[in-house]
Amino acid sequence: MEAERLIEAGRRSLAESRGAPAVMAEAWQAQALARAVGGQLVRFGPAELRTDARGLSEIGAAGPPVLDHPMVPASGVRAAHLSEVSDTSRTLGALVLLLGEVGMALVGVACGTEEEGLYWQCIEAIDAVDESVDRVHGMLRRLAEQERERERETDQERDGPYGVIRGPAGSVTGRP
Repeated sequence: MEAERLIEAGRRSLAESRGAPAVMAEAWQAQALARAVGGQLVRFGPAELRTDARGLSEIGAAGPPVLDHPMVPASGVRAAHLSEVSDTSRTLGALVLLLGEVGMALVGVACGTEEEGLYWQCIEAIDAVDESVDRVHGMLRRLAEQERERERETDQERDGPYGVIRGPAGSVTGRP
């Protein structure tokens, strides 16, 4: 399934989640999807994104896997259905949006719990989300720089080797 569709499904599920366990499960889902998008970009994305994409694919990988989260059935892991990233910029923009919403939901859970264990789980998840957002922002900056460079090259090709020459056009023979 295309990344943007999976991200949108995650945003809908997060918006519909009620209670700390459901929010935590959606946070795990979003982080798994971020890792999967990072992995996809490492393999098939632009070369200039591969370092940040690799970092994104490794965030939280040392922690417990998503499949072990009690609220996420193995058949329901959205990231497992990722097959393509068709538009890198749009996908990364949508991913930042999802991760931002996840971060806010986790803050709400952390502030509303009296369980110390759940509080610290939220703090660790917020840290992972923040790190993921930083990586995605880095990739979006690189893509924007690449686009500006392409535009400069296009402008130079269009304007010729001497830039834009302004003034009245003279005769080709050199006579007025």
